[in-house]
Amino acid sequence: MMWHVLHIIDITLWVIILGSVAYVAFFAIISLFYEKEDRIAIHAAALSNKMNKFLILYPAYNEDRVIINAVERFLGQKYPKDHYTVAVISDHMLPETNDYLRTLPITLLTPTFDKSSKAKAMQYAINEVKGDFDNVVILDADNVVRPEFLSQLNVLCYIYDAIQCHRCAKNANNDVAVLDGTSEEINNTIFRKAHNRLGLSSALIGSGMCFSYNLFKENVFKLSTAGEDREMEALLLHQEVFIKYAPDIHVFDEKVSNQENFQKQRMRWMTAQIQSLLSNLPKIPDAIIHGKINFVDKTIQQALIPRSILIVLLTGISIFITLTIPEWCEKWWALFGVLAVSLFIAIPRQLRLRSFSKVLAIPGLVLRMLKNILHLDRKNTDFIHTQHG
Repeated sequence: MMWHVLHIIDITLWVIILGSVAYVAFFAIISLFYEKEDRIAIHAAALSNKMNKFLILYPAYNEDRVIINAVERFLGQKYPKDHYTVAVISDHMLPETNDYLRTLPITLLTPTFDKSSKAKAMQYAINEVKGDFDNVVILDADNVVRPEFLSQLNVLCYIYDAIQCHRCAKNANNDVAVLDGTSEEINNTIFRKAHNRLGLSSALIGSGMCFSYNLFKENVFKLSTAGEDREMEALLLHQEVFIKYAPDIHVFDEKVSNQENFQKQRMRWMTAQIQSLLSNLPKIPDAIIHGKINFVDKTIQQALIPRSILIVLLTGISIFITLTIPEWCEKWWALFGVLAVSLFIAIPRQLRLRSFSKVLAIPGLVLRMLKNILHLDRKNTDFIHTQHG
């Protein structure tokens, strides 16, 4: 009887993990396919003389170490100065930082919130910054972009109302930063590039995002949690707005460089994932009835096991089953092999050697994520700040 119960547990657990592995494997393979671009529309947009007017938002909570460098770098855009406005929403930053920012050709906002959040900062900016804008761009305080950033975006804004740029690492100073950057690129491959190649919407990340101004203004005041990017994505997908991934428009993002910041960041992400899943589930029947495939896909994404936990879980179970009940181990090692190959495909070629050399750091990071699970509060809307610089 006990043997039968153990076998049922073994099969059930394998099937649950299979769902997450199959999702990763499917989109990793899709990423290898050639993407059909609307070349005619893009070429026409490139030839157009239209210059969109951009509002650039930098929500900056306690970001004195990085905000000045990011803004000064952005002001070097090869784009007409009168066609973009940079607005920094300074929240709990030092007076000397604000004084320096006031010397720059930007709009500085200094709100006071009882409880700070990125959503509140963006809502405040939309209320306060007046102008005839075509598009709004969201950047984090540590994000750095190339001088041609707005010129490249201008072309795509001619065609798309929602764009997610290619956010990538600007630092690789230790094992944690390398693995964080690699994880970001895997997400870019699976949840953005591969989805677009299948005709599905890209996932949003939280920065390096561009929206038509009216679309953003219509939705930003509906955001209420610390997972504002997931909320915005769900809103847009429910409205059947396609999100375009722009792999050639880079936004360089600072990756976390120590395990404590990694744990804080993942706590914020995991809380947002649970909140998004619980918020989306009641809307699934309506989405299925009306054929909103992107919304259904997004909800499935929220139900996936976090990838680093998946790696350690599969490794541990495969070894344990091999040592205790070897006749059951083949299916586990097969699943582990599929996951390993899928991740190898999803990691950009130039990062593979460096990232695989850091695998010994993964168990420690996963342990911190598992600790987060014990403290998850799905009702928590407090902003969890990750220190930069």
